[in-house]
Amino acid sequence: MSEMREVADLFDNILIDKKIDKYTYVLVESEKQELNAQNGEFKLMRTVFDYYTSLTVFKDNKMGSASGNDLSKDALVKLAEDGLTASESSPEDPCHDIAPDQGKEVFRQGPYEPDMDKFIERIQECLDSIKKEYPKVNVMAAVGSYDKSHWISRNTNGTEFEDFSGHYNFFFEISAREDDKTSGFGWAGVTVDDLDTPFIDRGNLRQSLEDISNSIHTKSIDGKFEGTVILTPGAASNFLGMLISHYMSDGVIIDGTSLWLDKVGEKVASDKLTVSKKPFDDRIVGGERGTQDGFRAEDVTLIENGVLKTHSLSLYAANKTGRPVVKNTGWSLVVEPGDKPLSEIIKSVDKGLIMGGFSGGEPGTNGDFSGVAKNSFFVENGEIKYALSETMVNGNLGEIVKNIRDISKELVCNGNSVVPYIAVDGVVISGK
Repeated sequence: MSEMREVADLFDNILIDKKIDKYTYVLVESEKQELNAQNGEFKLMRTVFDYYTSLTVFKDNKMGSASGNDLSKDALVKLAEDGLTASESSPEDPCHDIAPDQGKEVFRQGPYEPDMDKFIERIQECLDSIKKEYPKVNVMAAVGSYDKSHWISRNTNGTEFEDFSGHYNFFFEISAREDDKTSGFGWAGVTVDDLDTPFIDRGNLRQSLEDISNSIHTKSIDGKFEGTVILTPGAASNFLGMLISHYMSDGVIIDGTSLWLDKVGEKVASDKLTVSKKPFDDRIVGGERGTQDGFRAEDVTLIENGVLKTHSLSLYAANKTGRPVVKNTGWSLVVEPGDKPLSEIIKSVDKGLIMGGFSGGEPGTNGDFSGVAKNSFFVENGEIKYALSETMVNGNLGEIVKNIRDISKELVCNGNSVVPYIAVDGVVISGK
């Protein structure tokens, strides 16, 4: 991998020569060592090197951006010219800006050199365990990769961030079969920075294997009813992502359509719910260190015990609306657990479902959603009865976080998020 600091110095000189007085940029070089397995056998191993550059230029209250994948001098000159041209042709908006000087800091995350022999052993161990413990399951594809990156970000206010990071990824695509019946498809994965624990015991891999094994024979629900939906951590992450987008993000705050526009400091959800984005949490692998605006990233709590603490606004949106900027533009979702085990929560449900995934269009501006519950199970009188064929669910994002029945004490940590099971009431469930 090249001398990134020398490349950054070169780029600074090019930008000065082009008389660009205000800018921010990031230079990235990365390496991926990838393993692929099909039907339990390794089929491919390859190493891929990649480069990425991104420049934002500010000129006369105008902002323009350009990007590329080449760190050569000629490519950097072209990038500077493209960024300048883009800024000159953009509309004026004084709200475009970069963060004030954040100082200089070097970050290091995870192993910067891999143990590929141990990585391969762990993958093979997982595939062998699946074959032995889940005989109905077919691993159609398994992919493992070690990814490392080195990036430098600078701006004309004096900030310089440099990051060295490395981590392992492992995920698989699965189905299950019994006699002449076959389940649908499922997948699961984890991102880790150590190889101390078998993959099958990390994240939600084992639960995904159990669920797909129990999804071969499905039934449909008759009619329509309002019931309880237990969101798996994956589904909960999906719904919370939609909630943040439709109630707290730049667009809906700038245009004033958010139903939580003036709700900061007020209760908007069940007091059981605390939602944060925590890139510095030890359970998060490769968390954000520098934001897209040039701030040093910080952990931020969005909802605490049901109270909206802040909107999730970029520097531009903050300048546009006069509201506080949030120094966090990543994901790194962390939801605090409850005090009940999942088994106890299931026993409390009269009629509803456990929802593994959701497929539907974007919710409306009022938060109404409608779609298909995927990889789900029907629950009645406190018992899981059977796997469901495709079932419709309808509700409202703002209402379901108010109608939280329970949150599990169990957490799923997949390296990118830390999320429990969340049981919500008042969802309309429709079968055939």
